[in-house]
Amino acid sequence: MSKIATLGSILGLLLLASGQTEAQTDYSKVEMKTTDLGHRTYMIEGMGGNITAAVGDDGVILVDGQFAPLHDKIQAAVAAVSKEPIRYLVNTHYHGDHTGGNEGFAKDGAVVTAHENVAKRLSAGTTNGLTGAKTPPAPQAAIPTRTYTTDLTLSIQGRKADLKHPVNAHTDGDTYVYFADANVLATGDIVSLGTRYPNIDFANGGTIDGMIAATDIYLNLANDGTKIVPGHGPLINKAGLATYRDMLMTARDRVAKLEADGKSVDEAVAAKPLADIGAGIGANEEQNANFVRVIYRSLKP
Repeated sequence: MSKIATLGSILGLLLLASGQTEAQTDYSKVEMKTTDLGHRTYMIEGMGGNITAAVGDDGVILVDGQFAPLHDKIQAAVAAVSKEPIRYLVNTHYHGDHTGGNEGFAKDGAVVTAHENVAKRLSAGTTNGLTGAKTPPAPQAAIPTRTYTTDLTLSIQGRKADLKHPVNAHTDGDTYVYFADANVLATGDIVSLGTRYPNIDFANGGTIDGMIAATDIYLNLANDGTKIVPGHGPLINKAGLATYRDMLMTARDRVAKLEADGKSVDEAVAAKPLADIGAGIGANEEQNANFVRVIYRSLKP
């Protein structure tokens, strides 16, 4: 198993980066990496959101499905650890780097499962609050067919997945998944590391306060042995999660003070409240400014 990201490495990985589109990407070059988390549970990395796979005696529960063109590579990665079919595909939220595989896996027989707001967002299409870019409605075959409101338990022979909905965090349709038997927590993009600040999708129900509240839920659920699979970036432990939470809280408090002092969003950006955080993680001025904007907008919708 690859080494869990250390506490000191976490903030050095947080930058704001724009996602790649399918038109820009040669998916044939994507390589899948599988990490054994123990108790027949695996983290699969490729391109897009991290995948968690829990293997049972008669099937597999898959958390997130990355992009549609990676379907066969994901299938091959799962087949390398289990010959059983994928019974459930859980979407942690509606973004395409997590739901792009829905249609293909549904056609294979998986039950696509998500919070009810994921089905609504995919059915209606969405707008990016920062750029104004529009995403059209997803094909009907990609819409989750099993939805829930507050919590849901999925069971296959020998395995159980506990799904819960944190309110207005990364989006308004987030799900986190806990596999108690393996002590593995899949967070979705509420915890997003790798090469960016986390995205707060304020135009679609996301808020900084919800992000922090959800992270507190994770901290209360986790112990020192919990393996935490973030939406993006390396596997972390509870100490790494605490560092991430502190960064969110510091950024939130600084922007909130500017908003409370009557500053406009542009004035808040000009004040450069995240300059030291950005310097510590290698973020540029534009990336710092964008994170100020999304925090401000989520505080004052």
